[in-house]
Amino acid sequence: MVRAQLINRADNPANRQRLEAAGIHPLLARLWAARGLDDPAQAQPTWAAMIPPPHLTHAERAAALLADAIAAGRRMLVVADYDCDGATACAVALRALRRMGATVDFLVPDRFETGYGLSPAVVDLATAHPAGKPDLLITVDNGIASIDGVEAAHQAGMDVIITDHHLPGDDLPSALAIVNPNQPDCGFPSKHLAGVGVIFYLMLSLRAELRRRGAFTDNGPRLDDLSDLVALGTIADVVRLDANNRLLVTQGLQRIRSGRMQAGVRALFEVSGREPRNATAFDLGFALGPRINAAGRLADMSLGVHCLLTDDAAQAQALARQLDAINQERRDIELNMREEALNVLTHEAPARAASVCVYHPDWHQGVVGLVASRLKETYWRPALAFARNEDGTLRGSGRSVPDVHLRDVLDLVSKRHPGIILKFGGHAMAAGLTLVESAYSRFVDGFDAAVRELSGAERFEPIIETDGSLEPDFATIEVAGLLQEQVWGAGFPAPVFRDTFTVLHQRLLKGKHLKLFLQRGAQRFDAIWFNHADTLPERAELAYRLDRNEWQGRVSVQLVVEHALAA
Repeated sequence: MVRAQLINRADNPANRQRLEAAGIHPLLARLWAARGLDDPAQAQPTWAAMIPPPHLTHAERAAALLADAIAAGRRMLVVADYDCDGATACAVALRALRRMGATVDFLVPDRFETGYGLSPAVVDLATAHPAGKPDLLITVDNGIASIDGVEAAHQAGMDVIITDHHLPGDDLPSALAIVNPNQPDCGFPSKHLAGVGVIFYLMLSLRAELRRRGAFTDNGPRLDDLSDLVALGTIADVVRLDANNRLLVTQGLQRIRSGRMQAGVRALFEVSGREPRNATAFDLGFALGPRINAAGRLADMSLGVHCLLTDDAAQAQALARQLDAINQERRDIELNMREEALNVLTHEAPARAASVCVYHPDWHQGVVGLVASRLKETYWRPALAFARNEDGTLRGSGRSVPDVHLRDVLDLVSKRHPGIILKFGGHAMAAGLTLVESAYSRFVDGFDAAVRELSGAERFEPIIETDGSLEPDFATIEVAGLLQEQVWGAGFPAPVFRDTFTVLHQRLLKGKHLKLFLQRGAQRFDAIWFNHADTLPERAELAYRLDRNEWQGRVSVQLVVEHALAA
């Protein structure tokens, strides 16, 4: 196991006192203040606090273009990405556009055949779409880099509106409008909207534009009932949970907990064995999201989109069961690939390297990114996993540690070893590339050298940021439930506490989970360390989460261990 360094998150007494004075629970006030929250109004975010849509560059322009297209009866086609953010964004777009009178269908590219985004190949598919050739393409969660695809659409007689949240390159596509908070000169205060958040904002702008035109006899369709989809896509895409994103997720979770959700979202809760009344961001990110993502990895993401679009409970249940079965297949494939990778690396002594690269010709291209993620966590160093394309090239996916900017490393390798990387892209923590198969060994050496050069290090140590000691009075079922109800995630991490315990008893569950009985002062706790089989010394300093454990109708406090050091 990789040894981590435990550090305490900096406290913010002034913000904590301000939050406590507003009536917020003292522990929540401490945790929120340490995460930068300084306004009590952000503690219970309401729709009124959302950043207004007009702040988003081109949102009003794109809304006017869509309103014109609806009035003219133009045929629209939504082109979505093949992950959960793309699927939820597609569902939001179609549900909202159809309510506002649009003729619209959708298309999701196949990651293995047409690649990512609005490529010329996708334009060809759009032209021959079963619903008829569209007049207007609307991208969701992609398109900011699709310069060739937009040009191909123009050549085919189709206009394009782009909605995306990814970082742009030096040049932008020549679309009618580009709605992206990360494009140059966009003053939108939140740069972390997911793709589903961007299209949700555009649909709000479209409704406002249609209201101005007198298109409705009332205020137009409700759009807040799409917030369950917005929350799901936002959490699944692991975007930073700034105040505006926490607002969107909070509103979505409130709808889910009150039983008001899309039929497909309800069905996904059912097949994953989760209770919507107690829904958390964790459920969205680790139960529902992976089931939708599995369709894009192994099969056809259209399954996921149809599940989120249907209002028929029986159809939603059938589609959710299909997604659940695909996800189980994905888990089995991933487990086999991971075991093969660890077996190879055990014989190659990866501890001597600053990076990890693995390749097997029979691996599944849609799962290599998950394998890379597991290897990164296991060895705590940049990791790449490769599978073979049909054309004999290798397709790789990588994950990195905070000390190493993965895309910059690949850029350096491509310059030092011209011709061995055919294409690459990504960002600091994740990237993908296509490689000449015969150059694999040269790439492995070049990649490791580039990691060492750019990081100035040969080994990396994870840092676990904790919230310090948990006050004994707060180690209760009620507080554990209070913490579970809050929205935690990327950039606003769930609380991890740090205390020293006496280990009274320990045993293995199912041969891989360490079950513990602990004591701190006069208090005793059940605890578990998932996927950890090594026993602990009699005294140990633990980094842990406070959790509620429900078993046979009984609810108790449980500590979920994240890391341990000998005390």
